[in-house]
Amino acid sequence: MAKILTVTLNPALDVTITLDALRAGHVNRSQGQATHAAGKGLNVAQVLADLGNTLTVSGFLGCDNLQPFEALMQVRGFTDGFIRVPGETRSNLKLVEADGRVTDVNGQGPEVGEEAQTALLRRLESLAVGHDAVVVAGSLPRGVSPQWFRQLLVQLREQGLKVVLDSSGEALRAGLDAAPWLVKPNAEELAEALGVPLEESTARREAVARLLERGVEHVVLSQGEAGVSWFSSGQTLHAKPPTVRVASTVGAGDSLVAGMVHGLLSGEPAEQTLRRATAIAAQAVTQVGFGIHDRPQLERLQAGVQLTSLHEACR
Repeated sequence: MAKILTVTLNPALDVTITLDALRAGHVNRSQGQATHAAGKGLNVAQVLADLGNTLTVSGFLGCDNLQPFEALMQVRGFTDGFIRVPGETRSNLKLVEADGRVTDVNGQGPEVGEEAQTALLRRLESLAVGHDAVVVAGSLPRGVSPQWFRQLLVQLREQGLKVVLDSSGEALRAGLDAAPWLVKPNAEELAEALGVPLEESTARREAVARLLERGVEHVVLSQGEAGVSWFSSGQTLHAKPPTVRVASTVGAGDSLVAGMVHGLLSGEPAEQTLRRATAIAAQAVTQVGFGIHDRPQLERLQAGVQLTSLHEACR
């Protein structure tokens, strides 16, 4: 299996509260609550570990609430490459209603100074050696500029790693300039990053073609219940997931990324890679938390994924 590095610059404690229906402006009674050490790169790492890969995790962590993150890394057997910074890692509140709708209230994390940013770049110079790929995922913390973020991606690419980018907004816009190996936006995130409307399928294809021309090798476009489209030079595949009962959509995109990275690094056929990745994402929405916990369910979901090959090359 592969040795993979994940970088989470702005991790979070996810506090997930389940309730029948959210009534704004009223007292709401919860049916359950769960707290997870999270952040997109950490979420990806957990799924990749369940698929048998070896993980190193890095980024920034606030010194004031380290315990949940250090406990996760110890239990999961992750190599800890995080830089500690003053302050508290943010908390994100997830309000999950019975129909699967999720309302996010994302906290504000610590400010990351130039000294910590330099320390992370230096640490990654040594940490990255021997890894097959790096997944850089999530938002930018306060104090980190898009220009620095691009520098980070370029450094990792120049170290010979396959760079996977899963972000949005300014981070995605800056990251695309670094020509990562794989990107996984949804249509809205890609439209915002490129500054063009992408409601029509033709416009989406043209945008993807431009990314491939700029050096991106794989564009994975997630479309929620409508499925996933995977574009690379010479092929376009679309996967539609089976219908499932939604418990929470948190982590579905991260699970998709993990499945794609695992399949690609394992050298599996494209159809198998996309089918499993889509099934892993479908399984993720049936649970609260991250990881592959029910293998028989995953096999059933994988059998229910519908694949379509469009036989159109994107050049």
